[in-house]
Amino acid sequence: MPELPEVETIANGVHARVAGETIVSVWMSDKPQTFKSPREEVEAVLTGSRIERVHRVGKTIVCDLVRSDKTSANWLVHLGMTGRLLVSAADVEVPKHTHLIASLQSGREIRFVDARRFGRISVAETPYTGPGKEPLTIDLERFIALFSRRKTPIKAALLNQNLLHGVGNIYADESLFRAGIRPKRLAGRLTRAELTSLHAALKTVLKHAIKLGGSSVSDYVDADGVRGFFQLEHKVYMRTGEPCTVCRTVIKKIVIGGRSTHFCPKCQR
Repeated sequence: MPELPEVETIANGVHARVAGETIVSVWMSDKPQTFKSPREEVEAVLTGSRIERVHRVGKTIVCDLVRSDKTSANWLVHLGMTGRLLVSAADVEVPKHTHLIASLQSGREIRFVDARRFGRISVAETPYTGPGKEPLTIDLERFIALFSRRKTPIKAALLNQNLLHGVGNIYADESLFRAGIRPKRLAGRLTRAELTSLHAALKTVLKHAIKLGGSSVSDYVDADGVRGFFQLEHKVYMRTGEPCTVCRTVIKKIVIGGRSTHFCPKCQR
């Protein structure tokens, strides 16, 4: 599933290409599970609306719209496991598993493509703020407070979207490695120094991954269909059995909260 850096990359790419455009028509597939809002409502909100801004909140792409009656609305796109949001010329062949096409006044199209159909499309009248805190902007004291007295493993706590929204398996593993913290340690048992290191590591990893266009380990591509490069810098994620890049100890994999978790037994304590 695309995580914060991938969603940020896509949102920034779509914004650069379509901000200021007006949606003139909308086509939707007949797959009902794709749409959290009624299809008729999605069509009514999008058609005739101007796209003011495309940005990320957690793992959701948010399009700020101004409707023809000057009221505001949000178009929300959650990519799920395999979702892609592409900006294409109208004469480019429509990919298989396309579930929404928003035709723009310029003649281009925004296309939502999702082979496994875990992604979701919805609209909202009120601004979307997400379920948790924003990892890129949360200050140290609030970060520490999120994990104090929590009796869950720190890896599971990092994946809790009600605490920090946007962090997923890849960046939890990579941040814990860089902070030198074992993923099974209880969040509430971490020292202030350890949480300070994790706070810094998480922000550094996420910002660097955004700079490299995210991690392409499955189906992820940006708004132009281009893969990211951060997977080339993974230290532990999906490197089970390979030597640690720091100490040469073999990287191990365990399962925490049903999620595969990768770590170095020597560098992480």
